[in-house]
Amino acid sequence: MSDTVKFGVIGCGVIGPWHTGAIDAVPGATLVAVCDIIEEKAKALAEKHGVEYHTDYHQLLAREDIDAVSICTPSGMHGDMTIDAARAGKHVMCEKPMDIHLAKMDAMIAECAKAKVKLGVIFQRRTQRLWRKVHDTVQDGKLGKMVLGDAYLKYYRDQAYYDSAGWRGTWQWDGGGALMNQGVHCVDLLQWIMGPVKTIYAHANHLVRKIEVEDTAVAALTFENGAFGVLEGTTSVVGMEHRLEFHGDQGSISVYSEDFDKWEVPGETLEQARESMTVEKSGASHDPTAIGVEGHQRHILDLVQAIRENRPPMVRGEDARRAVEIILGVYKSVRTGAPVTLPLGSE
Repeated sequence: MSDTVKFGVIGCGVIGPWHTGAIDAVPGATLVAVCDIIEEKAKALAEKHGVEYHTDYHQLLAREDIDAVSICTPSGMHGDMTIDAARAGKHVMCEKPMDIHLAKMDAMIAECAKAKVKLGVIFQRRTQRLWRKVHDTVQDGKLGKMVLGDAYLKYYRDQAYYDSAGWRGTWQWDGGGALMNQGVHCVDLLQWIMGPVKTIYAHANHLVRKIEVEDTAVAALTFENGAFGVLEGTTSVVGMEHRLEFHGDQGSISVYSEDFDKWEVPGETLEQARESMTVEKSGASHDPTAIGVEGHQRHILDLVQAIRENRPPMVRGEDARRAVEIILGVYKSVRTGAPVTLPLGSE
């Protein structure tokens, strides 16, 4: 392989342009082709970047001039496309959620390992300086013994959003609703910062939108470190942003939207915590396209470097699987009406 990693992008819908733009912006990465089953979308994005396009992703995977692919299709397609890409010898950058089935995610990990290709997953908030500071502060024990870890993910999507594409709000392709699609980023942050979830007891339903999946969910959590937690997710309230809280017996941190709301850490004031921090605000609570491209650029750059250095990407398949398992645990608790203990296995 040359010094330049040549990319193809599969899926030219809402998030595909973020990947093509990120690839163009990253030194050492080059966009070669895009693909979408809707030819108009594929052609428009290809013309924007001056590259070729396909309407069958197998044709894109068969190209010898492509080293890696970004998978930006509906969530329920991620698994099969990643497996096909691995078997074609392509490295993979997969959008969140990694997939909607545990067995499929395990197969993705196994096939990429077998083919000796890299599998990275997009969780762009992990790349942000603010969230890395929160992670390191908690993991370094600066809050003392952890007592609570809570995530309140209050977003808004109207009925037109769900009606805009046939896969949205379906169990088969979306794999879930407010938690699986919009909330998965912060579910990942919660477990990345607090550590593994042990038990889940949940309620969820579609209270407002005409969809198969949940537009509102609440869950009580326990973590392996002994702390308790609350997880709330919805796409049916207006005027709110997400808030994550972390409480130990010696300190507390609260993040509202993408800024510190409270920083009670021994030896460090809120002003000191904010000093030199880059606050990357997002309006994605009400508009799914209102996210910056910086996080995607960091992920693409990391994958390029991981390929060159023969090391794992920043967010591996094994890492990304954990957030989905928590959400599937919520759904299982709702179905059974009982608490659920993790791990679920590959059910």
